[in-house]
Amino acid sequence: MAGVNMSEFYSAVCADHDLEINPHVEEVLKKTTVTGSRVTIKLPGNIRWRNVQRLDDDDVLALSKCLRSNKSVTGLDVRYNNITDKGVGHLAGLLQDDSSSLRSLDLVFNDIRGDGTEVLAKSLQSNSALLSLRLSNNKIERRGAMHLASMLQVNSTLRELELADCDLDAQGVIALAVALRSNETLVSVDLSRALLFSLQEEWAVHVSEMLAVNGGLLELHLGKMGMSDAGMERLSAGLRLNGSLRYLDLRCNRVTRDGVRHLAELLKLSRTLEVVDLSFNRIEDEGAGYLSEGVAWPGCVLRELSVSSNHMGTEGLLSLAQAVRASTTLSHLYIWGNRLEEPVCQVFAEMIASGRLPPDRTDVSAYEVDGRTFLAEAFPGLRRRRFGADGDSSPSEASICCRDQTCELNNHLKRLYRRLEVTSVSEGQLKVNSRFKMSYLTRWFITSEDLNRVT
Repeated sequence: MAGVNMSEFYSAVCADHDLEINPHVEEVLKKTTVTGSRVTIKLPGNIRWRNVQRLDDDDVLALSKCLRSNKSVTGLDVRYNNITDKGVGHLAGLLQDDSSSLRSLDLVFNDIRGDGTEVLAKSLQSNSALLSLRLSNNKIERRGAMHLASMLQVNSTLRELELADCDLDAQGVIALAVALRSNETLVSVDLSRALLFSLQEEWAVHVSEMLAVNGGLLELHLGKMGMSDAGMERLSAGLRLNGSLRYLDLRCNRVTRDGVRHLAELLKLSRTLEVVDLSFNRIEDEGAGYLSEGVAWPGCVLRELSVSSNHMGTEGLLSLAQAVRASTTLSHLYIWGNRLEEPVCQVFAEMIASGRLPPDRTDVSAYEVDGRTFLAEAFPGLRRRRFGADGDSSPSEASICCRDQTCELNNHLKRLYRRLEVTSVSEGQLKVNSRFKMSYLTRWFITSEDLNRVT
């Protein structure tokens, strides 16, 4: 099919199987002329500024038929659609094909359950091409996790697995952790927001034991797990023996100053851990002091740290600022959501102005009003995806898509502001004329979360 417009083949497949043509699929395929290798077909169903017909199981059937005879398409992005277990069965048939060239499959936010996950997992036991599988926000529950864990004991190709918000229970998380003890090919795993109700945190014990013996995992997401200080202590014990993990995501847990003390001791010893996300915990000033000691410790290799929304005040934030100045490696620090009083604002404004903390490496931006220094929230924050299927730290397709949506929204805002007699608009800044009685610069920072509030 080299050099052939895929929409023609798609229309023929729909005619042969008596399927209705999806205008969204047809339009995307018209723009996807296969002339080389590594082509990704992007069919997300959450395009806010344009109405699209979301994909259903019949659309997936037609797509899978098209891709069976196409060796150039290596990526399929069908996020935010209406694909069920039946549709996954069609994709599983494609993956079981010996000549399958699909390297990445994004099924985030569909309607896939345990049955579909079972079929998908069985197809991956014999697949040697797929590198990235994203199933986040599909309610696969314990049954789906068990089948994926069995697959991981056999599959030696998959490098990225996303299972956030999949309603996994403790047994499902434990099964995946046990499978990862012997799997050395996965480099990125996301288990965020599992449904864990036990206060004993047995899952943390198994994850810790896995980290102690796993030598391939680079990125681990454990956000929204309800982890307490005891869980943090157990996790740190396993990480002391780990020699590979570079990105640890612990956002939105219940870690306090006692738990972060164990993490700080780990930072003094680890020679691989480069990125830590502790946002939306409760480490407070005392916990910030422990972190500062670990960051400033000679030999600490931490490069990026997020402590946003951690109930820290002036004492804790100033100690972190001092640690940034003392550290030879820490280059990114995210602090928004804490108590940013004027001494903190002045210190961070000085670091930003001096270049020690560049504007694109923090989530705050300094401005002055009536001689006083303040900090405003800035975009972007800590990037969540670092070490994906390609094993590098290049931006993921999801983050690129998010930036494209942000750019589209910013352009729309600029058009609106021109109608309000705005004198000048530049990226991130809005200067309004005097008739609005505003004598200072108002800064606008549009994030991906803001997109969800725009209709």
